Amino acid sequence: MPVPEELLAQLRRFPDVEAPNLFAVDGADRLILDEAGQALLAARPGTVTVIGDRYGALTLGAVAGFGTNDVRVHQDPLTGERALTANAERAGLVDSFRHCALDADLLTGATVVLLQLPRSLTALAEIAEAIARYGDPDVVVYAGGRVKHLSVAMNEVLARSFTHVHATLARQKSRVLVARGALPAPVAPTFPLRERIEELDLEVVAHGAAFAGTKLDIGTRFLLDFLPRTELSARDAVDLGCGTGILAVALARVRPELAVIATDQSAAAVDSAAATAAANGVGDRVTALRDDVMSSLGDNSVDLIVCNPPFHVGAAVHTGAAQAMFRAAGRVLRPGGELWTVYNSHLAYRSSLRVLVGRTEEVGRNPKFTVTRSVKGQ
Repeated sequence: MPVPEELLAQLRRFPDVEAPNLFAVDGADRLILDEAGQALLAARPGTVTVIGDRYGALTLGAVAGFGTNDVRVHQDPLTGERALTANAERAGLVDSFRHCALDADLLTGATVVLLQLPRSLTALAEIAEAIARYGDPDVVVYAGGRVKHLSVAMNEVLARSFTHVHATLARQKSRVLVARGALPAPVAPTFPLRERIEELDLEVVAHGAAFAGTKLDIGTRFLLDFLPRTELSARDAVDLGCGTGILAVALARVRPELAVIATDQSAAAVDSAAATAAANGVGDRVTALRDDVMSSLGDNSVDLIVCNPPFHVGAAVHTGAAQAMFRAAGRVLRPGGELWTVYNSHLAYRSSLRVLVGRTEEVGRNPKFTVTRSVKGQ
């Protein structure tokens, strides 16, 4: 019972970045569905879970190709959730699945798990532990990805939670790891991780999929030096693309009068940022918000934004995400408000910042990074 190719062909990435070199479906999606086909046909309603489905190929492919019902889905990026919903509406399959957090609601009783392998081993470890903890004892995991992004370490991570892990034959530059025989999960969950950064006197809390984990990203480290120079009269601020919330917490410390929003499209990042703020005693002034580039914040509504934007979209080097952040900052800042940005110097974002936000000056540079201050026009 093959997956209808016409369904896969109509899937879009929107509202995520769309470009000729960025795709909504790849060979790994197709191979996962093929390898899991017999298990999907035999699965009872409500026992199939999908994790990491980027834009809906796995979820909608299982429903349309194998008659799967009541699929539970976890997607870390909010854009993935919204793309799946939009693609399901076009295909008339909106009632075939539901979104869940990475917890018992997602996995209790699951016998088949379809997984797009994350590139982060820490993210994979948290997922594997959750499946082993909550899934059916006979659960089988079909975890796939592009061969160039796979490593033997992924097998080793899965082997910490499952007795049997093997790789399928490669096809279309993709491969699937099949895991079964769930091992007893640790009595206390391993995640989120916690680590103290002594130089900042700050405790970082991180779920597996949060960018940089419990470590201090070097771009963020450089931007931290400039936070005391931000506008003294600012009343509210946003840490845009907050990750684990280090910048948000640092802002709340430097400016005790500020109300700070730590926002990211990643569920893992938002949960991590909230926990980091609480662990450092500023949970009452830092609000964690899962959002797509501040889409829920009003025009001209904040005084200060700090941002360490990504320069990848998934595995592809692409500046579309950063450009979307700058455009959103230009909308959300009040006249005279500031955007402080750190970025790899070779990206030369100053002209974009000038157009999308306002007057932009370089305020710092080291061998790798540039920090700029952009002021929205009156």
